[in-house]
Parts: sequence; structure tokens; C-alpha cells
Amino acid sequence: MARGHVLLEGPPGTAKTLLVRALAQSLGLTFRRIQFTPDLMPSDITGVNFLGAHGSFAFRPGPLFADLVLGDEINRAPAKTQAAMLEAMQERAVTVDGETRPLPAGFTVFATQNPIEFEGTYPLPEAELDRFLVKVLLRYPSVAAEEGILGRVLGGFDAATPASFGITQVMDVEGLEALRAATRRVRVEPAIVSYITALVRTTRETPTLTLGASPRASVALLTLAQASALLDGRDYVVPDDVKLLAAAVLRHRVQVAPELELEGVTADAAVQALFERVEAPRA
Repeated sequence: MARGHVLLEGPPGTAKTLLVRALAQSLGLTFRRIQFTPDLMPSDITGVNFLGAHGSFAFRPGPLFADLVLGDEINRAPAKTQAAMLEAMQERAVTVDGETRPLPAGFTVFATQNPIEFEGTYPLPEAELDRFLVKVLLRYPSVAAEEGILGRVLGGFDAATPASFGITQVMDVEGLEALRAATRRVRVEPAIVSYITALVRTTRETPTLTLGASPRASVALLTLAQASALLDGRDYVVPDDVKLLAAAVLRHRVQVAPELELEGVTADAAVQALFERVEAPRA
């Protein structure tokens, strides 16, 4: 609805890949998966020009040419490949042999990463992190949820077989575009705009953070607040829409001071502290 890229972080085995596959299936989107590895080259994801049988060059599109692209374990990729992803995510286009080629109109990246302490992972560049609309943290399931998983497996569910998901398509591309258009029509009062701006600007001024959020974060928070309101059946945004999504929008865009990180202070805690410094408008 907000038309942005999503970063999913969680330990292995928490259904990050399965989640994205199910989403593509339910929306009827073209889907491609990229497994990021240390030896992955930019041409492996953007595509290549090759010499055809008749002596002329032709372009073979890479896996980025899809509506929904799953970038699996994106924080295992080398710097050059990360740069190619950066262009695709920002410009919705790729450059191959000096020629820029547009990606599909609905191009969206869902990237998964393991926590940075896992072997063979590297921090993503700040510029690339800023291109993600939100960062969603996935945890290990509760006892009841894990028992439910086992029950589904006993009932024939197989994560490697999409047909066993039991998911039916509920929307097509045209319906999704209509939903996005409806999101943009949700009313945002000037007081809410000022509230969003103040929250994001405060991240640049608080001593607990060594890196604050960019104006791109303000745009993301505004758009997501509109989507939240629409999902709640309203045509206007309230402060709680902003509060609900602030952590997801800001946690990957700010950096906690190293000495506070050693004390266990997290980005989410720093974001929650913003609400004590910035007064919300009355709904």
C-alpha cells in the first residue's frame, strides 16, 4: 500500500522466505528470488548482454526484473553487488553496459538478513538501509505457534512446495494500484505533518544517537501512517498511526552511540524515547 521496500531481519528458520513467497502468491505478482552470496556479481542480478546466434547482441534480464523480488540474506553480498541493488531500489532501473533499463512498474524488494552476529554477514551501507521503507524484526515463535507449525506439517504442509500453502489469490496488480491510490487520498492534517517532522528531526539532535534519520524517513512515516489509517477504516491519520509505525521506519536509519550500545540500549528503545521529547497533537 505504501509502495516501499521491506527489510526482514531474524534468525534462520523464522519463515522470512516463506512469508514473501506467500505474499506474492496471494497478490498474483511475478516473483523472483536472489540468493546473496559473497561471490555474487552485479550482472547476476541485473542481467547481461550476450551475443546471439545471428551475431547481434541481446539483453537477458536478471532476476531483478519482477514485481516482487526476494533478496535472501542480502547482508552476505559484496560491495559491488550492493551498489547494483542500491540503484535498482532507488531508481527502479538498472544500468548494464552503460544502458539504463527500467524495472517493472510494481518493482518491490523484500530483503531478508540474519542478525549481524551470524557468521559471514556484513553491515549494509547506510545509503542502502535508508532505501528500505521499514525494517521488520522476526522472532522465534511462541510455544503455541510452534506447535501449530508442527500440526500443519503433519497435515501435509511443505515449505518447499507452494501448492501446499493453501493460499488463494485475493488481489491482482490493478487492485493493488487502486489500494495504493486510496492510501494517497487519506487526509493528513498539518498538525500530524508537524508531528512527523519533529520526531524525525529529533533523531538528529538527540545525544544518544550518532546518526539520525533522513527526510526519506519522514516521507516513509507519512505514507505508512496513511496506510495504517486506511486499514483501520479511517480516511484521516491520527497520532497513534504514527506511533505504531515509528520503530519500524526508524530502527534501521538511526545509530545508537557505541557506549550506550555496550550498555544494551537498542535503536527501538531510542525511538521510544522520542515520544517523551516530542508532544503528540490531540487527536
